[in-house]
Amino acid sequence: MSNDFIRDWFDGGRDPAQDDPVRAARLGMKPPLPKRFYGDVSIGEVGGRHAVLLDGRPARTRGKAILAGPNLAVAELLAAEWAAQTAEINPATMPATRIVHAALDSVAQAMDEVRADILKYAASDLVCYRAGDPVRLVEQQKQHWDPVLAHIRARYGAGFLLSEGITFVNQPGESLERLSPRLWAVSEPIALSALHVLTTVSGSALIAIAVADGALDARAGFDAGECDADYEASVWGIDEETAERRALRLTDFKAATALLLAMGG
Repeated sequence: MSNDFIRDWFDGGRDPAQDDPVRAARLGMKPPLPKRFYGDVSIGEVGGRHAVLLDGRPARTRGKAILAGPNLAVAELLAAEWAAQTAEINPATMPATRIVHAALDSVAQAMDEVRADILKYAASDLVCYRAGDPVRLVEQQKQHWDPVLAHIRARYGAGFLLSEGITFVNQPGESLERLSPRLWAVSEPIALSALHVLTTVSGSALIAIAVADGALDARAGFDAGECDADYEASVWGIDEETAERRALRLTDFKAATALLLAMGG
């Protein structure tokens, strides 16, 4: 089996529907996970980058790019995921690899579009839309979101307007312009891919930037993005499927943060 097998599996791995015959019938089942086809995992320099080697041969992405990072720290994150696979290879347990695959096969060819998408999130950012009640939710939003806005204001001189409820508020164009250099300064596709993951998982470009800047650690950033959902769960409870999806989002968020740290933010 070739080491680009993951082209059919880069959507998060095993679907919970496989273990539920009713959901499986409704949603359709994915084929079994592929067997591990390699023994040794190592790192070697290929084309000036640090590549993951499977039995001495470079691992490749769906687009045939060599799975490699700009430094040893990134390659070590990737290699650890490949080495941790057992009898089967489960992409759900390889979040850094998935992010790098996306970076090399897609983001590298659309850097400006990805930057613009992140900035679009900032224009209607999660942390700007506040609840009027209940008091506990209002306080939780302040606790998680006010430090994000404070960091963005202090670091970039960008102030953002708040809105109560879902009423749309036009953010100052000047504030968005002041964030633009931060995004356009990200020249490495892997770093931009990781930043985009932080943005989409949290629903907030401002949270993503705060994490990338080191103002929040991965857990604090993730919890900020989950603030509303966690409040709802505390009131109504959470089912197994929702808990599983949350755990996968946390895994991706931590992996994206780790990649950014490995690349210096």
